[in-house]
Amino acid sequence: MSIRFPRPLRPGDRVGVTSPSSGVPKALRARLDVAVGDVRDRGYEVVVGRCMDGSAHISAPAAERADELMSMLTDPTVRAVVPPWGGETAIDLIPLLDWDRLREAEPTWLVGFSDLSTLMTPLTLLTGTATVHGNNLMDTPYRVPEGLLTWLDIVAAPSGHRFTQIPPGRHRTTGYHDFAACPAIRDYPLNATGTWTRLDADGDVTAEGRLIGGCVDTLAVLAGTRYLDTSAFARDEAPDGLLVYVEVADDSAFTVCRNLHGMRLAGCFDHANAVLVGRTGAPNAGTLSQHEAVLDALGSLGVPIIADVECGHVPPYMPIVNGAFGRIVHTGEHSELTQTLG
Repeated sequence: MSIRFPRPLRPGDRVGVTSPSSGVPKALRARLDVAVGDVRDRGYEVVVGRCMDGSAHISAPAAERADELMSMLTDPTVRAVVPPWGGETAIDLIPLLDWDRLREAEPTWLVGFSDLSTLMTPLTLLTGTATVHGNNLMDTPYRVPEGLLTWLDIVAAPSGHRFTQIPPGRHRTTGYHDFAACPAIRDYPLNATGTWTRLDADGDVTAEGRLIGGCVDTLAVLAGTRYLDTSAFARDEAPDGLLVYVEVADDSAFTVCRNLHGMRLAGCFDHANAVLVGRTGAPNAGTLSQHEAVLDALGSLGVPIIADVECGHVPPYMPIVNGAFGRIVHTGEHSELTQTLG
């Protein structure tokens, strides 16, 4: 198996929209229309699936969600699939997807984050298909700060393309926008400052490796299964090591600490040359902060741990391609992540 990068999107290509986890409530459909319109403005045809109901925590029964996702990912006329957002229980699709068929099909871009990690990370690990951990469809209309890209930039990039993103130095501290009241909003209130933080030690960092990772809240339950076997992936695709990234949605520091310990014991970080940790707004717990939870679980790895990276639930978003070759540089004056689609 080798990393399979889907071909770049061109005007006229089709983009599928489905909800493998949570759908879109009626009150937020106007925001969905704005987001779909932005994708169409790039010259793409957008196909919205049947599994979009937002009246419960899932958009449809598991079998229907799995069937629609499989259909889009194996349809040669659909070049990218982007859900509106994550959710809670995408894990129920894991035993229903035909992983052999996905491995044999022409690769299609799958884009998203949060609960979509439950599907995207195994898709890369089991089939070699590169996936984009980045802003979901409902976040697509937001203007991207200088230094960052959007998933639309990445899926249109040619094979072998190399791109570098740098932290903008600003992020959001307030809650989510009310899309029902402001469906066309395009600006984040990036009202806090700060950049990346090295947790394990002082000093500059330069590290390279294949990128793989996702949301701790949802990936932790896959640790120890074939769906999160980063060691096998490293042996096959990254003999020189991995850059593993993790991010937390809303679990407390105690839960994060336990989950990361479990993932480490399952071998998820065995081949890491560095660990990137997304900025989070999740709560601390008693005397344990989110940063301390990461150090407690992963400090013994003996590799650089860089926190407050823009790859989590705190906007803005720095898209990361699972399967891309990455190079991270972090100094007292400059930080950057370079990715190569090859």
